Amino acid sequence: MSSTRVFDGPDDNPKTAAGSRKPPFHFIPPIAEMILGQAMADGGVKYGAMNWREKTVSSSVYYSAMRRHLSAWLDGENVALDSGVHHLGHVMASCAILLDAAASGKLNDDRPIPGEFSAECDRLTADAEADARCVQ
Repeated sequence: MSSTRVFDGPDDNPKTAAGSRKPPFHFIPPIAEMILGQAMADGGVKYGAMNWREKTVSSSVYYSAMRRHLSAWLDGENVALDSGVHHLGHVMASCAILLDAAASGKLNDDRPIPGEFSAECDRLTADAEADARCVQ
């Protein structure tokens, strides 16, 4: 066995070194998982559990749902009136479904042709930073 350590963790157990190279689930807040579970259960009752693994889903439908839930939350409404589940839980559920559908080959990626959002955001951020320096 080599004396070079792959992981400088709190112990010298080989499982620690192996586990440290895998996705870290311990960074996910349990509250978020719980609320995500509530939203997923609500969707399972309404539409069928894990339905996106059987039927193709369209990204635009889930994007629109996320925007509606985010807008309601931003407008001061925490809980969706129809489900009793936190709006941000519904947003997480939509993200989870999009990711899983893509990984399962069941995503109709109907996003528009890519634009210049990121470049424009960077430009506007740089402009705002320059403006802030001028005010000082």
